[in-house]
Amino acid sequence: MKPRSSTGPAHSGGVADAARRASTPVLPAGLDGPDITVADRRWNRAVPCPARLVARAVDVALQATGCHGPVTVVLADDRTVARMNWRHRGRNKPTNVLTFEYAPAHAGGGIWGGDIIIAFETVAREAHAAGRTMAAHLAHLVIHGVLHLAGYDHHHPGEAREMEMLEARTLSGLGVANPWKPGRTATTRGMRS
Repeated sequence: MKPRSSTGPAHSGGVADAARRASTPVLPAGLDGPDITVADRRWNRAVPCPARLVARAVDVALQATGCHGPVTVVLADDRTVARMNWRHRGRNKPTNVLTFEYAPAHAGGGIWGGDIIIAFETVAREAHAAGRTMAAHLAHLVIHGVLHLAGYDHHHPGEAREMEMLEARTLSGLGVANPWKPGRTATTRGMRS
């Protein structure tokens, strides 16, 4: 299994792409939502109710994309993510988020969904450097991961802009400020968990 950001065609948008996504088999959303594992206890200290925040972020991202199916989110650490990044992408360093599809969004006959793994230390550094709360940055990365599972990518400027706009709209549904707007501090002010 390879991370979404390193395999498969990028999301191109448009009617043809929407038809392709519509023909992808999907499962109805589970009654109990995404499977969430807090593998590193520091998440519990840094983010109030991290599993609840992750579940809400997955839910709004699924609604925004129109996709439904199993999503697993693991709140891990840099060491775990670095090992996975090396094994699956050949990059010997941690990254903020890795996504692994169960079946590519463009392929028929598979189950839509996947795994999202997020690295604590990297997210903490990025949030601090950007003046964001950990909760706001975590919500952003969960939505980013779900969009990758839905076929969106950011390897080219047009794709990146489309993905950023959808992330900003989706984050606003959680009460999180647009992280792409200069001079705005992304917080979870007004966000209900």
